[in-house]
Amino acid sequence: MRFRVAGGIGRVLAVAAAVVAIAAVPSGRGVADDFGPVPSIKVDAKKAELGKRLFFDKRLSGDVALSCASCHVPEKGFADGRPLSKAYPGAEGFRNTPTLINAAHKAAWFHDGRLGTNLNDVTREMITETYIMNMDMRLMQERLKQDPVYLRMFKEAGYGEPSNGAVRKAIPEYLKTLTSRGAPFDTGALSDSAKQGFDLFTGKAGCASCHSGPRFTDDRPHNTGVPENPDIWGDPRRHLTFVTFAMFMGVENYMNVRRDLGAHVRSHKSDGSDIGKFMTPTLRELKQTAPYMHNGTFATLEEVVAFYDRGGGDDPNKDPQLKPLGLSREEQADLVAFLEALSGDALTGSDHVWSEKIPANYQAIENWVEVKN
Repeated sequence: MRFRVAGGIGRVLAVAAAVVAIAAVPSGRGVADDFGPVPSIKVDAKKAELGKRLFFDKRLSGDVALSCASCHVPEKGFADGRPLSKAYPGAEGFRNTPTLINAAHKAAWFHDGRLGTNLNDVTREMITETYIMNMDMRLMQERLKQDPVYLRMFKEAGYGEPSNGAVRKAIPEYLKTLTSRGAPFDTGALSDSAKQGFDLFTGKAGCASCHSGPRFTDDRPHNTGVPENPDIWGDPRRHLTFVTFAMFMGVENYMNVRRDLGAHVRSHKSDGSDIGKFMTPTLRELKQTAPYMHNGTFATLEEVVAFYDRGGGDDPNKDPQLKPLGLSREEQADLVAFLEALSGDALTGSDHVWSEKIPANYQAIENWVEVKN
């Protein structure tokens, strides 16, 4: 079946999600030699602190059911530990929730890479999309104006009174603080098995052909034949979310589509050769962010490595350079040990988590008609 996307059709956000696709291809594409710690980003402390409170505030969703942190959980590496994400009440997601750690370093977001502008736009889409947080930002702005803590924080951050634009700036400023740190790979504390795994990663297994740089990704879409997750179409709530997404992205015959088209909604090649391509994921913080792939189809890193050792999955658009690797059990275990060594300290302390209670309701105002808003 072939699908085509009509050009110029609007904005939609699919539920954000993390894919782990170890690109087991020959090293002919050029292996980057710039592995190393992810560099920190300079932030404005007061703006980031405001963004942190907003990130954990459920009042940013339409019915006060969800905050950003409902799906991007600090204890789960700012993913959520589910194969497929949650969504706004009454719906469910159709992709795996991606980690937000190091997200400020990306140039394109979402598993299909369709939004490549900036985190300001990503923030707006996550808040306003009907099946995610379903918030009218005009209402959100008025909610924030009723909170004296926000009145003070917005002013101290240099934004004046609470506004939609300031929210879209403050949350990305907070996201800049989510940078990997303390991974054994970065501190030089690799085990012997992990060292063997790194040699395989950059050599025989060919993973570094796509997983390169400090975040271990080339930020490009590839088709590795990841199998579909049948729960997307077996659960009416997830299927409804997929249909909503596909309809607004201009996918023809969307009611009968039974696969995630991936980057096709971005590049919409007429021959369909881009169907099933997904952005190369970061390999940072994998110990915290299972399950893996854009649809959460693999529960463990051992499953992921075995998948690529077999040469990936079956797909007519699969990258032709994907071939069986012939790794021994010991080599596969070494590769897993290396991947685990790319996970560092959990970002669960006060620098990254708003621990104070955020009120979801407001006290009634006496004589509210006469009181200045």
